[in-house]
Formats: sequence, structure tokens, C-alpha cells
Amino acid sequence: MLIRVLKSKLHMATVTQTELTYHGSITIDEDLMQAAGLREYEQVLIGNCANGQRAETYVIKGKPGSGSMQMNGAMARIAQPGDRIIVLAFAFADPEEAETIKPKVVVLDEKNAIVEQWEG
Repeated sequence: MLIRVLKSKLHMATVTQTELTYHGSITIDEDLMQAAGLREYEQVLIGNCANGQRAETYVIKGKPGSGSMQMNGAMARIAQPGDRIIVLAFAFADPEEAETIKPKVVVLDEKNAIVEQWEG
């Protein structure tokens, strides 16, 4: 049996832009992706702290150092620039392996600068 456990979290990211006509996804500053251990095209769950909406999509690399947190396609309907969101990525593991997984958590300020980060 496998269980789904938290692997990565970008906490309180600020949406910088939306692009409704794009095919979908979330564009994230590559530096923030690396800090949280996110891979390009990895599936993520987005939670909007402003309105409670949640949706799943995949990650696209944004320009390093840009602070980019752009909601694309249908994702542009669940958040607007300035909204604070939580980006979550999960992994499947057997229960024994799950005991050893320590999620990377990155807390951001309103400009998407890292203010805290830790594992576990």
C-alpha cells in the first residue's frame, strides 16, 4: 500500500500575474522551485487563502530571481494578482518510507522573497 505525503510547500506566495489565454499551469520563479524541491511539470495543489478555492495543475519554470507566481489558463480563474496562495506537492510512499520523508517548506513574504525555510 502507498500513502500520499507532503513533499514540498510554498507557503503564502503572492500571485504576481494571471494569463487566462495560456494553456494552464502555474509559472514559479525557478529559485523558489529549487528552494522547495519542485520540478518542472510536477503536479501541485494550489490553495487560495483569499477565497478558499483549490485546484490542481503543474509547474512551469519562471525566470530566476523574478519572484514570479503566475496563474495560467483555468488557474487564472481561482486567483488574482495580490492573492496569497499555498502551493503543495505530494509524493507516494509506502508507510515505512513515509516516516523518513521530511517536506521542504518555504515561507514567502508579499513580494515572494523567502523569509523562512526548513525540512520536516
